[in-house]
Amino acid sequence: MAAGLALSTTPTLAAALPAGDVITANEHDASLTRLNLTSGETTTLSIGISPHNVQVSASGRYLMAVGEPVSNDHGDGHGGGHAHGDAIGELKLYPANDPAGVLVASIEVGSHPAHVVSDQEGRFAFVTNAGGDSVSVVDLEAWEIVTTIATGEYPHGLRLSPDGQELYVANVLDGSVSVIDVPAREEVARLPVGQAPVQVGFTPDGGRAFVSLRDENRVAVIDTSSREVIKRIEVGRLPIQVHATADGRYMLVANEGSEAEPDNRVSVINLDSLEVVATYEVGAGAHGISVDDTGRFAFITSLYDDSLSVIDLEAGAVISRHVTGQGPNGVTWVAN
Repeated sequence: MAAGLALSTTPTLAAALPAGDVITANEHDASLTRLNLTSGETTTLSIGISPHNVQVSASGRYLMAVGEPVSNDHGDGHGGGHAHGDAIGELKLYPANDPAGVLVASIEVGSHPAHVVSDQEGRFAFVTNAGGDSVSVVDLEAWEIVTTIATGEYPHGLRLSPDGQELYVANVLDGSVSVIDVPAREEVARLPVGQAPVQVGFTPDGGRAFVSLRDENRVAVIDTSSREVIKRIEVGRLPIQVHATADGRYMLVANEGSEAEPDNRVSVINLDSLEVVATYEVGAGAHGISVDDTGRFAFITSLYDDSLSVIDLEAGAVISRHVTGQGPNGVTWVAN
């Protein structure tokens, strides 16, 4: 795969794109942008919070967005010189396939919420509270918090293991990953991984977890059986999100850089060799990653130029770039 840079704003390989939408969480203007891959059209919805992350629930029922009220300013959101905040955040629920964006529920969670995922049934959501060193467990039917789980310091990104039994949570300020037993709803291990872990991503078989180490410009690889770091891989500057392709071939890493010196590269790690085998150039400040169900297409937000790029991993090219709201962070794929 060769590096690629898209100059157009509409897909060049539209006939090959899957039927679905890609949704970005735009933290700087308190909105969500929905891109329809079939038409190439985008719509942006104001939601009343500054969303750092957005994720479709496993059942496909809800679009889940987490953030703080727009009046609160919490900097970069990744613990970079940021003290714990006291403002209570919100989890907002929308129908996943409703472009109109009709709000279903708004649920108060903890301080400075960062990321959200659901369990495999889509019954419960898990929200990291970076300001409270905890994860909130939210009942998505009752629309209320049912318990809170303690983590390491400044929990940020989290992902559910493929078997649904564990959550891995990246704790930015103490260099660790919390392992949470999902049925027991408690932390069962805390793994030292390196400097400023921001997000985690499992391989499809669950055998390994990759952790972005922002302040090392590397990604740590954890063997989930031994719960030990087995390798660290050099990537771009200030890596943020990581995401495996569904076919089990690659782990993608978005390298954001800083606002003063942004990075615009996506590193592609081969999961067999554990080496970077390709680099794609997208917009400035590569941040969020989502991948379609086939593993062919990747969707990358760029924080510093307000854009979403679409990568065709089979063709080996960035095939389009689309305008989003301001400061797109999280991103999720929603199949129609």
